[in-house]
Order: sequence, then structure tokens, then C-alpha cells
Amino acid sequence: MDAKEISLNEKEVRPIVDMLNDYLANYHIHYQKLRGCHWNVKGQNFFTLHIKFEELYTNAQLTIDEIAERVLTLGKPPHSRFADYIKESSLKEVNTIGMKDMDMVEEILADMAHLIQIERDLLEATDNAGDDGSNDMVNRFMQFKEKNTWMLRSFCGKK
Repeated sequence: MDAKEISLNEKEVRPIVDMLNDYLANYHIHYQKLRGCHWNVKGQNFFTLHIKFEELYTNAQLTIDEIAERVLTLGKPPHSRFADYIKESSLKEVNTIGMKDMDMVEEILADMAHLIQIERDLLEATDNAGDDGSNDMVNRFMQFKEKNTWMLRSFCGKK
């Protein structure tokens, strides 16, 4: 399958596929960070954050699958090696062992801000290419992160 089979211009969609693969790499790093936070959170906020991190990594896992399937829908293979994710992601791994609970929240908030910026760039590119399917998908993911950013910032007592 290629982009023209779903009425998209392959030349216009090629950069979107590259952006989606970059997004996929960043999401994998974010996902693993969430897992590490879930496994290693300790302290007074354990019960609240343990549940929240699980909710977020479960959502991230589903998001990763949808991003990869969208790349396939556009006629290209999604990246599937951790070596590629680490190399291509602008998000960096962190060691969550021994990290303080609120530092974990700050790390996740920083990831979400970064992913939202990637999403805004993707929204512009997909809009310009007439790729409504990718645009709708990315917009949905961004709205989820925007809401959870608000919730986590409120949890931290921030505006």
C-alpha cells in the first residue's frame, strides 16, 4: 500500500512519515520512562502516582501502536528497534531508580511538553499535506496530554 491508494500525494506525505517515525521514537522513550516511574516511585505519593503512571503508560502503549499503524497506512515501515528509538529521539532516557516522586512528575511533564511541541509541528505538516487521518490522530493524542499536563501541574501545586 502507498499513500496514493488513500488519495494522498506520496511526495507530500513522505516528510510526514519521517516525522511520525521521529514521534514514534520519542514516544517509546516517554513510555519506558513512565514504566520506570511506575515501578520505582516511592514515598508519600506512592498510591496516587503509581496508579497515574500506569494509566499514562497504558495510554502511551496504545498511542505507540496507533502511530506505527498510521506509518504503515501511509505505505512505509515504522521503526521498530530500540537502537533507532534511542538514536532518533530528542527525549533522553533517565534512571528512575532512586528518583524522588515529584522529580518523576517533573520529568514526565517535561516529556509531555516536548511531545506536544512535536504534535503541533505534525499538525501543521499534516494540515498542509491534506492528511486528515494523521491530523485527527495526532490532535487526539495532544488533547490527552494537554489535559494530563494540567492535572499533573495541579498535583504539583503549579499554575
